[in-house]
Amino acid sequence: MAILPILHYPDPRLHKVAKPVQVVDDRIRQLVRDMAETMYDAPGVGLAATQVDVHERVVVIDVSEEGNQLLVLINPEITWKSEDCQVYEEGCLSVPGVYDKVERAARIHVRALNEQGEAFEFDADGLLAVCVQHELDHLLGKVFVEYLSPLKQNRIKTRIRKQERQAVKA
Repeated sequence: MAILPILHYPDPRLHKVAKPVQVVDDRIRQLVRDMAETMYDAPGVGLAATQVDVHERVVVIDVSEEGNQLLVLINPEITWKSEDCQVYEEGCLSVPGVYDKVERAARIHVRALNEQGEAFEFDADGLLAVCVQHELDHLLGKVFVEYLSPLKQNRIKTRIRKQERQAVKA
């Protein structure tokens, strides 16, 4: 297993749309293991393949307190969203140190494949619903800060670039 480098906003590769996985094989299972290790190491509760510069529809999520309930979503799709919404303060491994409120559907229904290539479906609400919607946005080339005002987006870009310049000097 390996810790993968995570792309940081506003890297243009974060805006690539991920392609469907054609075959769930050993390469995809290795990607899942590496993504899970990367997510837990960061630490985070979700990671999309787009964030590690792999543009295929693969997501790993673990919203459990103990960090021991890995959810693998291959070719995920949201098949239903509730009309009622919830506002959560979101963060992102690709936008380190930035948190802001985003409104999303309160409940969703999801269809995906697991790491064996088997189809499954589930309903989600609360933090899991937020996380799934956040990670699926990544697969569409969208970062959560794009829900924020242009002024906030520019401030975030400036802060991230400054952090990266300071990290290079260190």
